[in-house]
Amino acid sequence: MSGSSSTGNSPPPPPPAPPPPPEDAWVGTYRRLQPQWQSFNAYHEALIPISISRVNQFDAARLDVEMSAMLKEQLVKVFSLMKPGMLFQYEPELDAFLEFLIWRFSIWVDKPTPGIALMNLRYRDERASEARAKLRTGLEGPGLTVAQKIWYCIASVGGQYIWARLQSFSAFRRWGDSEQRSLLRWAWVLVQRVEGIYKAASFGNLLIFLYTGRYRTLIERALKARLVYGNPNMNRAVSFEYMNRQLVWNEFSEMLLLLLPLLNSSTVKNFLRPFSKDKDADSAGDDSACPICQNSPSIPFLALPCQHRYCYYCLRTRCAATPSFRCSRCGEVVVAMQRFSESVGSTSSGK
Repeated sequence: MSGSSSTGNSPPPPPPAPPPPPEDAWVGTYRRLQPQWQSFNAYHEALIPISISRVNQFDAARLDVEMSAMLKEQLVKVFSLMKPGMLFQYEPELDAFLEFLIWRFSIWVDKPTPGIALMNLRYRDERASEARAKLRTGLEGPGLTVAQKIWYCIASVGGQYIWARLQSFSAFRRWGDSEQRSLLRWAWVLVQRVEGIYKAASFGNLLIFLYTGRYRTLIERALKARLVYGNPNMNRAVSFEYMNRQLVWNEFSEMLLLLLPLLNSSTVKNFLRPFSKDKDADSAGDDSACPICQNSPSIPFLALPCQHRYCYYCLRTRCAATPSFRCSRCGEVVVAMQRFSESVGSTSSGK
């Protein structure tokens, strides 16, 4: 009885151990998981965060504007001998022609514009870069496609030209006057609303650009044309020499503008007269001319007590501005004025 009970309470035998895997089992597992691992790595490599200096992008735009202005200045000099004002009528066409030349010899041939090249930047097709499987630095990627280049020219060159011509034509035809027909008035309101919407969209794009550092303009955002560094190993060289000179000159000019109104030119001239080398020549000059305006006095007056001849308005304004005004010829303080007459002149000469 005890033997039967002990037999009934015995644990079940353990399950048989699984057979060992074959020696090349890891090879099959590696081959099965390799595509998933590669796609995972490619996904993370494609999302390499890169930061392009916003200052460089703004500087590139400013340099392009300056380059266009320089080319325009040189082109205007060619027509300097033509009828004045004739070139002003075709200013939008001139600007569009210069912008087209810059686009033709830069973006169309897969080269950066002058300003973009100076800032070590280039355009990259962001749509093609997102689909790439391998990105080492985050700056790789093809340039713009032919369609993107053409649309860039249409929007930046053609769009600006059409808009400039439309605004000048509507202002010349006075579409905004209430006396015009309702259709023209409606067209003027539509132009103003489109301009307002574009400015609001540009302002929103600017805020997004300042936050993300991508796409300076609406055209770049619509075309997915992003500015990236052309050479990742080039550092941004900043020289403050020109800025320091500009600041020093601005401060100096502001100081002069502040001090010059406080100085009396006649007082300074009289103060420097003893140090002048040609004071004998000044004394031997024409006494009949007014020493202030150097012209013959129309209403001659004498400065007392030295009795040198002045214009009435010249002497009166100097005495009113400076109570202790000194004669420009002899340096003596003028205490009174007397109208010049032949009798007074002959008396003074006789003395």
